[in-house]
Amino acid sequence: MKIKVKLSLFNLLSKLVFTSLFLLLMPFLIERINLRQVDNDLIGKREQVIALVSENGIEPFITSDSSDAFGSYNILKEEFISLERIPSGEEFNYIDVTPRLIEGEEIEYRILNYSFEVDGQTWLLEVGKSLESIFRTGRNIRKVMLLFLVFIIVITFAADSQYTRILLLPLEKIRRKLKQIPDPSQFDMSPVRTTTSDFVQLDNALRDLMSHLNDLFQKEKEITVNISHELMTPVSVLRSKLENILMKENLDPGIEVKIEESLKTLHRLQSLINSMLLIARIESRQYLRDETFSLNEILREVTVELDPVAQDTGVVINKELQEDSHINGANRSLIYSLFFNIINNAVKNTPAGGEVLVKSFSQQKRNIVMISDNGKGLTEYQKQTLFSRFKMRNTQSGEGTGIGLAIAKTIADFHNIDVKVASESGKGTIFTFLFPEIS
Repeated sequence: MKIKVKLSLFNLLSKLVFTSLFLLLMPFLIERINLRQVDNDLIGKREQVIALVSENGIEPFITSDSSDAFGSYNILKEEFISLERIPSGEEFNYIDVTPRLIEGEEIEYRILNYSFEVDGQTWLLEVGKSLESIFRTGRNIRKVMLLFLVFIIVITFAADSQYTRILLLPLEKIRRKLKQIPDPSQFDMSPVRTTTSDFVQLDNALRDLMSHLNDLFQKEKEITVNISHELMTPVSVLRSKLENILMKENLDPGIEVKIEESLKTLHRLQSLINSMLLIARIESRQYLRDETFSLNEILREVTVELDPVAQDTGVVINKELQEDSHINGANRSLIYSLFFNIINNAVKNTPAGGEVLVKSFSQQKRNIVMISDNGKGLTEYQKQTLFSRFKMRNTQSGEGTGIGLAIAKTIADFHNIDVKVASESGKGTIFTFLFPEIS
């Protein structure tokens, strides 16, 4: 899982945890806040009534048919105010919940009870608000808070995701720089622009590492090329001298056999040196990729050349070549060598009566070639070392240099061709070559 996905998920989960805790506490908090606000409103109305009484006296509140009480409530019976004369000496100053019967309907109110004196008489003031209106207000508050909470979560998650993407953009650039290089010499040494010190240090470390690896690779290539060139001259001289000896008359048959064996060994050594030079030249980009050619034509040429070898070993090479595709920006001779090595390797490792199948087709704007055999297959160790140099699939034959598949992989990397290998011991092997996407 990518780090930006992990960060986004962490932010989302942390918000969900916070939201869950808030939702658990929200009913209690809203109730307390709502009741506190209601109590403050009741106290405010009490102060307004006291102020009116102080200013106008108690008489305006007493009706003509009643000299010791006053009551008023709104049309929805959600609030009421009452004044009632009580015995002197009684004191009230509290808020409680009490049911009241109004016009034959019993309604529960939250009531502020407060006593005060006017002209030597004690009066009890009651200011009430129905619980239903209080609860309705609470429900409305909860709905608003929930909607606001959801809105905040969505907005902050989007903002966090965008910020995380921007924050990790330098890391993505570094990843692309590493992914796009076939070897250290192709690494983009330009620094990644970022204000995050950690990414700056990572980029500097990678550039230093790639520079060091490139130096090591160049030295290795130089050593390979130098050794190969130095070996070519004595090998050629020895080969020439042995061939001249074979041309002499009356040569002892035993000596003649030994010379022929020596020539075979020199031939293998010369092939190995040429292979090492080929790999070194490919890795140092000495070949051009400027040709356009038919992929199916290459495959036909390779199979025609290898048909006699296959017939000698009792193996059949079959072809399933679909619509012809042209390869642009490639080296024809190297692509030919790539498929020659793979198909030749498949023929050598397929027992008599077996089949090597060569398929080509296009899928999702990519040319694909599959080469399969029904031979012995590969063990897990052979899969891991398949493209390593001097590692032969068939160690019993004693033929080959063990470098053919390494050459094929080097050519594939040079052309940005993805190579996939599927194999099961005793059931054969499938090589799949996925060419770059057609632009």
